[in-house]
Amino acid sequence: MAVNLRGKSYLKLLDFTPAEIRYLLDLSKDFKSMKRSGVPHKYLDGKNIVLLFEKTSTRTRCSFEVAGRDLGMGVTYLDPGSSQMGKKESIPDTARVLGRMYDGIEYRGYSQQLVEELARYSGVPVWNGLTDQFHPTQMLADLLTIEEKLGRLKGINFTYMGDARNNMGNSLMVACAKMGLNFTACAPKALFPAQELVDTCRAIAAENGCTVTLTEDVKEGTANADVIYTDIWVSMGEPEGVWAERISLLTPYQVNAAVMANARDTAIFMHCLPSFHDTRTTIGADIAKKFDISEMEVTDEVFESKQSVVFDEAENRMHTIKAVMYATLC
Repeated sequence: MAVNLRGKSYLKLLDFTPAEIRYLLDLSKDFKSMKRSGVPHKYLDGKNIVLLFEKTSTRTRCSFEVAGRDLGMGVTYLDPGSSQMGKKESIPDTARVLGRMYDGIEYRGYSQQLVEELARYSGVPVWNGLTDQFHPTQMLADLLTIEEKLGRLKGINFTYMGDARNNMGNSLMVACAKMGLNFTACAPKALFPAQELVDTCRAIAAENGCTVTLTEDVKEGTANADVIYTDIWVSMGEPEGVWAERISLLTPYQVNAAVMANARDTAIFMHCLPSFHDTRTTIGADIAKKFDISEMEVTDEVFESKQSVVFDEAENRMHTIKAVMYATLC
């Protein structure tokens, strides 16, 4: 059966079948090939999109802006101070106004409920650029990168290390279950994902011939892994006071040379970025001063190693976001 996503919002991967995800990945490959070959693809010329950002970002904003313009669309960016959304104007009212002016809406912020509400009232496709619960555009980039580097998705052993309750832990568990990768969350028990989502993902995984495992044991969790993935220990918007607790909890789960040596020889390292692998950022330098650590979720040695594919992953945000916009607007 042909896949048709026209008019559908892209809010979380739980809403999509493996066949639909496969279609988006294949479409991403086509767009990547065209981009690299210099082949014009302004297939959505004359359409307009708006990007609503409550949380700032480098990769998400640039990916949507470049992808939109490559497809021929007009792009409007609104930062937190540039609209009345949720202040003087309700979310339903904002959605209905923007839906009259734009062909698609991207939202990056805090609330999954808010992006769902935008989709409910706008009448146009809405794309989730990140919420506190899910990060679905990152998932396509990650899946595409794994397939490019390792040649397949089915049967890959995927280990996520860190705060497994955050949007990345949640989303990666869903993505792996949908596409047949064996997912392991390697984290302290206090940071395991919600049991309801674990149960949902285990049921999905059973249908797709893969597994979902939770473990506190680093050696067990990384043994024979094809992919080692991590994320920053404190997400944007969390209070500064959680740093001490997270550093204490997650330092044993840092991705370092010993972790990579315990994985398969062909294993790759992934990170959605930004990463605190050195002190060359204001936050990194501040944390180093306060807690006497120069590296956090990953060592600089691993981040800069040949096993690291983080910049391929970052580029793939653009190609996969382009596929999502085209598929839902064409």
